[in-house]
Amino acid sequence: MIIGIDISQTAYQNTGVGNYLTNFVINLLEVDKINKYILFFSSLRANPSPKITEAVSKNPSAVIKRFKLPPTTLNLLWNKLHVMPIENFIGKVDIFITSDWTEPPAKKARKGTIIYDLIVYKYPEETAEKIIKTQKAKLSWVKKESDFVFCISDSTKEDAKEILGINPDKIRVIYPGV
Repeated sequence: MIIGIDISQTAYQNTGVGNYLTNFVINLLEVDKINKYILFFSSLRANPSPKITEAVSKNPSAVIKRFKLPPTTLNLLWNKLHVMPIENFIGKVDIFITSDWTEPPAKKARKGTIIYDLIVYKYPEETAEKIIKTQKAKLSWVKKESDFVFCISDSTKEDAKEILGINPDKIRVIYPGV
């Protein structure tokens, strides 16, 4: 099986999302010796987490495909227009997992995402308007298209069920490591 993962958020090292995603990917690459991984990374100026780069260098079944597109471009293409399937960028994948910012369409891949929190719904007054719009657009596609959802806590799982109306059978909790 070929698994694609958007690792773009690992550019934001020392953030909760960046750390969670970095450790998630590193641990997958360490324990899974069967599947192949294509890691999508896009940023105009930043680089993926050096920890992921190192893990990929040790795993012949993993590769990073880098693109120099700003997040605003991907937000327009994927969250707003919902065009340009992920396979157009990284090739055929069986599963594609998104993280925090954008939700690309897929041609044939099953899709999953990681939900960290639903602050944009629960406490919008504490969040910038641009972030609220981007997250809500992404999450509307998650609700429509995701085959599975990973939440980082039981509380986030409950929010995903109650606020987004996601079927609880699609949700799995994967707690952050220490």
